[in-house]
Amino acid sequence: MNIESVKAAYRRWARIYDVVFGPIFHPGRRHVVEALGAQPGERVLEVGVGTGLSLPLYPRGVKLTGIDISREMLDVAERRVERDGIREDVEAIREMDAEAMDFPDDAFDRVVAMYVVSTVPDYHRLVREMRRVCKPGGDLYIVNHFQSENAIVGGIEGALAPIAKYVGFHPDFRMDTFLAETGLEATEVRPVNLGGYWKVLHCPNPAD
Repeated sequence: MNIESVKAAYRRWARIYDVVFGPIFHPGRRHVVEALGAQPGERVLEVGVGTGLSLPLYPRGVKLTGIDISREMLDVAERRVERDGIREDVEAIREMDAEAMDFPDDAFDRVVAMYVVSTVPDYHRLVREMRRVCKPGGDLYIVNHFQSENAIVGGIEGALAPIAKYVGFHPDFRMDTFLAETGLEATEVRPVNLGGYWKVLHCPNPAD
């Protein structure tokens, strides 16, 4: 997928995303926010913030920044921030390419990417940027669907790969390949959503 096909896919999803994916993905969002353990005053970046469904879940006083490539999704997020009265905690909602962020190095205590690593054109660049903007010794949390190890299910997901640009993500995305190619070390992997079809990865950002 290229950046324009990603934008087009999420332009189609923007108006119905909360209804279709809100309840399904909620357990994963809730688990990440709880596991993150962010404290008041800490700065958290959410990559691929979408319609902002997770923003009201964070503890009050945590300083939140959300970025996304879809302007239509961000418009919904902005309305949610105002409606839920969390403007004081949200430092910024910005349209930005996650593979080329304009934040300085070590800008955030923790960086979260929920349901996004299999949607970007180049997840290697995405992870490099996440590590760059996260402070050394900080935490990276990733929630995503990964291709099933079940031969039948995995085969179906592989067969669906050609339509990735229409659905907005790669259904044949493998976790072992992702970790090996990005150099991330997942110290915790937890299944979430619909019987564990999605996974939460906790990957500390190396202190060096």
